[in-house]
Amino acid sequence: MKEKATLILGDCAEKLKDIPDESIDLVVTSPPYDNLRQYKGYSFEFEKIAGELCRVIKTAGVIVWVVGDATINGSETGTSFRQALYFKELGLNLHDTMIYQKADYQPKTHNRYEQSFEFMFCFSKGKPNVFNGIKDKPNKNSGDTIRGTWRDQKGETHIRSGRISHKRVADFGLRPNIWMIDQKKTIYRFGKVQHPAMFPLQLAKDHIISWSNEGDIVLDPFMGSGTTGVAAMELHRKFIGIEIAPEYLEMAKNRIDQSDQKQSEIFEETENNQQIEYDSIFD
Repeated sequence: MKEKATLILGDCAEKLKDIPDESIDLVVTSPPYDNLRQYKGYSFEFEKIAGELCRVIKTAGVIVWVVGDATINGSETGTSFRQALYFKELGLNLHDTMIYQKADYQPKTHNRYEQSFEFMFCFSKGKPNVFNGIKDKPNKNSGDTIRGTWRDQKGETHIRSGRISHKRVADFGLRPNIWMIDQKKTIYRFGKVQHPAMFPLQLAKDHIISWSNEGDIVLDPFMGSGTTGVAAMELHRKFIGIEIAPEYLEMAKNRIDQSDQKQSEIFEETENNQQIEYDSIFD
């Protein structure tokens, strides 16, 4: 299988308009939020971008929106919640509210508990048609015989007649929707990267595994250093990435070039005033 990647230079609010309706299987992205990230002086029109993402995602497709809130004058902004509700107003389902728990967060001096997580909102257009659940939670009853049971009013457990099974409890069950990831273990695989707000490669990979299949098209409209693109290529998906900062576009290209799939020859770079030809990636 020959995976295809398309990298686009420009404002995603405009560049998304070139992508056909319902052509994207999965979006995995982390937008610049509040004033937590100084992003080369660029600003983004959230409502316009959200509307375009709702248009391009396929029915039964998923948008993974990784976001957090700034604390201003002692109060969290709540931007993440407002964005989630806006996606619902556009007709998407809030399929899962997940947490990215940072194993290596930086402690700060303040009068609140340490800020150690970001939200991972998973929106879907209808019921998702793909869920490859990752099973890596150890089962405490691993190896035991599976039994059909019922619990009486006293809380005592009884075996149902004829429901004793010869099957064994699996070693691992479905992981919960709080993912603890050590950012440092995945972020510097290609050496130190000069980008202000990277998320871990493992986070992108696990979402791509969960919500898409090989050959599907993955989009990141805020591509940044290209983490979603690296994950998509290594997992045999096609990838479209949009980035407004030329230096980050080049960084993303270099990182994907170093990935296991060596796909740099299929990049298509464009200037802001050029039309994208998507025929090849949607084949």
